[in-house]
Formats: sequence, structure tokens, C-alpha cells
Amino acid sequence: MIKQLYIFIFLITAFCGLSQQLPQYSQYMLNEMAINPAVAGRDDFSEVRSNNRRQWVGITDAPRTYMLTLQGPIRGKNMGLGVNIYTDIVGPTRRTGISFSYAYHIKLQRDMHLSLGLSAGLQQWGVDGSKITLREEGDQQLLSSYRTKPLPDLGAGIYFYKKDKFYFGFSLPQMYQAPIGLYDGSSKKSKLASQININGAYKIDINEEFTVEPSFLIKYEKPAPVKLDIGGRVIYKKQIWAGIVYRHKDAISVLLGYMFKDYLTIGYSYDITTTQVRKYSSGTHELMLGLKFSRKQSSTWEGNTK
Repeated sequence: MIKQLYIFIFLITAFCGLSQQLPQYSQYMLNEMAINPAVAGRDDFSEVRSNNRRQWVGITDAPRTYMLTLQGPIRGKNMGLGVNIYTDIVGPTRRTGISFSYAYHIKLQRDMHLSLGLSAGLQQWGVDGSKITLREEGDQQLLSSYRTKPLPDLGAGIYFYKKDKFYFGFSLPQMYQAPIGLYDGSSKKSKLASQININGAYKIDINEEFTVEPSFLIKYEKPAPVKLDIGGRVIYKKQIWAGIVYRHKDAISVLLGYMFKDYLTIGYSYDITTTQVRKYSSGTHELMLGLKFSRKQSSTWEGNTK
């Protein structure tokens, strides 16, 4: 009956309006550009990073997230530019988007900076009706169609940092709460939800070979409860690292990573779920790949070819 379809729509609108919309990453400390637009241009090189996350393996239609970020400085200016391209799939729903970032960096003293960033772009929400099965017949036209809607996406961020030592960021993605309204009669609560992100990290040099980096990420999206990720990495010779992250009332993540010749970064995390979902899932996998571009690195490559 059509009643079941309305129940499904209610669940989707409740998901869009009352729960956390933005995807989460266990390796949040390795791709801050995915969190804060003010990160763009932080370093004296450009960098592209990709996060690929498959959550709750073993559960049908569990969340899958793919993110590609590119950021770098404007040469000779205290500015940076960045791009985020992402796809987040949960069951029959899909969110795909692209956003462009601009950041202005203010030098406070020596290597300490304050950056202000803005982002703007588009994201497209969609529901694939062909993936919905009702116990009783309903509106087959709605069930067989793919409903989509493009939405504007605006964000802002502040980022305080000292290169290779510490950073502290505050960001507000989805500032404009655009109505989603995929179906006629959708709840007014079906809209983009603004989320507050607060994150930071500090590097502690133990000796010439080992560095410890504690980090945290706080996320809040009304009316969902505050989510806290806290953890740390042990880094060996700035190349190899291992770490752990605890996500409150959700999961424990084990981190591993390697940087090859200061330009290729590979990171992997495995989430051990601490909720009842663990009875049905073997865990969550996340792979991060990064590639650095700089004049210094280019000269190294040229030197290797001789």
C-alpha cells in the first residue's frame, strides 16, 4: 500500500533532517581539507588526497563514501584554493557534490598563522526507487523512478596553526540549510543541516626518530548528540605511523600509514564497532591516498632520472 511508501519517505526525511548528514572519516587528521576550507594553501606545496570508506562490511546497503580533495597555495600570495569532490551512498540514497574553497592566511608571528576560509558549491541528493521493496503494492511510478535535486552548498572555517607543530580548526559546513524536498509533501525538516566541526592536533617530538601526535575531532549537528573522536599516532622518522582513535559510543579505529619519499602517502584504518551493529558487521575499512606536488619534489624526481 501507499502507506509503506510514506513510511519510507518519513524515514528518509528524518534522516535528512534529524540525524548527521555529513560522512565521517576515521583518518580525519590526514585530510583536514575534507573538514575545513581554511586549510587550503596552508603548505608551500599542492596536494591531492582521496578517502575511500566502506562502513559496516557485511550489512547490505551500508554507507560507502568517496572523497577527493585538491588544495594548494597561490604563488606569491597569502591565499589558497581548494576543491572537494565527494559521493556518499547509504542504501537507496546518494549524495554527490563538488565545492570550491578559498582561504586567506594571516601571518601572526614566525611560523604561526591564522587562516579564514569560505567554500561554495553544489550537491545533488537522490533516491533510487528501484532499490525500494514494499511488502504491499504502492505507487509503482515513484518506486521505479530516480528522484534527484541539486542544492547549493556553502561553508566557512577558521584555522590557527604553526607548521609541523600544531593546528586548531573550527568549521561550519552546509551553512545554508537548503530544503531537500525530493517528494511532494516532504517534511519541512527535510533540509541540509549545518554542522559544527572543531578539530586539532599537536606534535610532540620524543627524540630524533619518534614523534607522538594526539588529535581530536568534535562534531555537532542539532538535534543529534555531540560526537567526539579522540586519538593519536606514533610517527617514526616522519615516514611510518601507527595509531588508534576512539569514537564515543561508536567505534575504535586502528590506524596504519606510510609516506614514500615525502610525496606519496598511504593510510589505512580499520574500525571495530562498539555498538550492537558489531553482531552483523565485520567492521569498517578506510583507505587514504595522497600525492604531494612541489618544486622541491619535482627537482628530486628529475635528479632520480639522471
